[in-house]
Amino acid sequence: MSNKMWGGRFATGPDAIMEEINASIGFDQRLFRQDIAGSIAHATMLGETGILTHEDRDSIVAGLNEVLAEIEGGTFTFSRALEDIHMNVESRLREKIGDAAGRLHTARSRNDQVATDFKLYVRDTIDTLVVQVHTLQLALVERAEAEAETIMPGFTHLQSAQPVTFGHHLLAYVEMLGRDAGRLLDARKRLNESPLGSAALAGTPYPIDRHMTAEKLGFDRPTANSLDAVSDRDFILETLAAAAICAMHLSRFAEEMVIWSSAQFGFVRLSDKFTTGSSIMPQKRNPDAAELVRAKIGRILGALTSLLVVMKGLPLAYSKDMQEDKEVAFDALDALSLSLAAMTGMIGDMMANRERMRASASAGFSTATDIADWLVRELNIPFRDAHHITGQVVALAEQKGCELEGLTIEDFKTIDERIDSRIHKVLTVEASVAARQSYGGTAPANVLVQAARWKTLLTGQSHEPKLLGKKKHGGHGDGGVE
Repeated sequence: MSNKMWGGRFATGPDAIMEEINASIGFDQRLFRQDIAGSIAHATMLGETGILTHEDRDSIVAGLNEVLAEIEGGTFTFSRALEDIHMNVESRLREKIGDAAGRLHTARSRNDQVATDFKLYVRDTIDTLVVQVHTLQLALVERAEAEAETIMPGFTHLQSAQPVTFGHHLLAYVEMLGRDAGRLLDARKRLNESPLGSAALAGTPYPIDRHMTAEKLGFDRPTANSLDAVSDRDFILETLAAAAICAMHLSRFAEEMVIWSSAQFGFVRLSDKFTTGSSIMPQKRNPDAAELVRAKIGRILGALTSLLVVMKGLPLAYSKDMQEDKEVAFDALDALSLSLAAMTGMIGDMMANRERMRASASAGFSTATDIADWLVRELNIPFRDAHHITGQVVALAEQKGCELEGLTIEDFKTIDERIDSRIHKVLTVEASVAARQSYGGTAPANVLVQAARWKTLLTGQSHEPKLLGKKKHGGHGDGGVE
């Protein structure tokens, strides 16, 4: 039996295998709100331009709203035989209002219809993702304020390099996420042109008003080229690229959470809310939430790669290959949304072990650069020479089995007679981080200034930097703030 929605070209129905490979309703049904919104805008425009009578327009709009209510209420039955969300909605509309439903598809095609639906969906999803990114940023900013004076080791090559503040480290991810939100918003701005009215590929002879439908759907303007409009999937490619970069940032942070929560580091602790146990090792507290966030980049990057491969060889305009755009995109954007929510939860749950962090920051001669800087600043020694002298100081400390703070002034003078007792003032990790007050540096005062700046940006309300205060080391739960 032929599919009535196709018209008279096909005398028989599709083979079962053809139906299996061709149907998209199993995944594109999530576009129902966007599909119905686009149809209502289209029907309204057709009525305003006289292409439809006002009676047909009103009947169509009322019927579409009834269909929407059915789907939202869970009483709508989706049919694989009708292939996709467009034909499912239109078929149900015909059952409700009769022949007037057949006039809805005047001056459009499923090609411009699906492009419009998908753009609306991606636009809505970007709006949600940006809110989630900002929520995570704010959680990080608030923790950074609480940890502005918490000292931890800064690493290069995962080797102890220089002391930094935990707050400064957290704010690094705030900056990354800020760029992620910017990329998503850039993608949103570029996609916000309406394909509706481009029809199959060449436009339509009907006197439609594409500016009207664009405005009703919240687009900035209609697309300027009908071929491009139905062929374009740049908007989802760009969104997936932005999503992949954001997921990569989340993965890097998740990796640090895994490392920091290990017994060997012990910098942070996650509660039972975001960890799991072992089936045979009762002592284990596995950071599974962080590990899963770390893994999500694979499916998001895979979606981007998959769609790039689908699109790379397609001639203009529409090809059925493009149906493969939605499943991977839905999965990838869902994965990013879940990852953002999980990371926000972990930031709120995370408890810092300040004493362990400080002890680790003090190890490994992490203030060696401060010695070189002191030699340059106080004794006017060229930096390369100061670097060499500092290397000798580190070698002596290694030989004596102590940290740099444990060296006496006599020890220093065996290396260079010009060194005096003032050098001891720069050997503590507290002095090291406090000295780095250059713009963007790790000094606690800088952290509080940047945290206040971000809170102002994220909340839209003015925030002044908090005052520095003393903390208890080794704090848990409330972060150890006095």
